[in-house]
Parts: sequence; C-alpha cells; structure tokens
Amino acid sequence: QVQLVESGGGLVQAGGSLRLSCAASGSTFSTHAMGWYRQAAGKQRELVATITSGGTTNYADAVKGRLTISRDNAKNTLYLQMISLKPEDTDIYYCYAKRGGVLYWGQGTQVTVSS
Repeated sequence: QVQLVESGGGLVQAGGSLRLSCAASGSTFSTHAMGWYRQAAGKQRELVATITSGGTTNYADAVKGRLTISRDNAKNTLYLQMISLKPEDTDIYYCYAKRGGVLYWGQGTQVTVSS
C-alpha cells in the first residue's frame, strides 16, 4: 500500500513558477513508476509527466521545456518543477505511483495561473 500526499499548489501569475511535491509513504517508493496528471472541471484527466523507477522521464508536448519531473528516493518524494506558467496550466494536479499494475493516487493540489 502506498499513500500519496501532494503539496505546493497555489495561485501564481502567468510567467511565474511553482514546485509541486508528492510525499509517499512506504518503503518501496524507489521501485514504483511515478507521474503527474492534471484535470480541470469537466475535462478528462491529462497526463503531464512520468518518471520510471530508473529515472527516465517523459512529458506531454504541452509542457515540454517548462515542467520538470524528478524524484528523491531517499526522501520518498516526487517533484514537479513548473516554470513559465500559463493560464491554461490551471488545473488540479494529481500524482500517482504504479507498480505491477497497481495504481495509487494522491488527493490533488490546485494550481491556478492568473493572466
């Protein structure tokens, strides 16, 4: 069982930066693939970025060059560094952990980018 708790969301002006964190419980954090999705009200959940247990990353085209996913296995924490934020990045951001077909979700953190 893995429990995930996101933090770091908030209100920021366009062009600003935020760093989201996802703290995970459990001793097997390093063996899980991790990632971030985002979802706005009335829209489908959108994959933002992923990182494998080995550190390989992948990004949605809409965020390439602006968002950076990373993980600190010693701290059981996943990060999403966000720069050059745009109003269209406004969403609830969810982290997930996945291993062996089992998927765990956090509760989400709101990011709002004002124009």
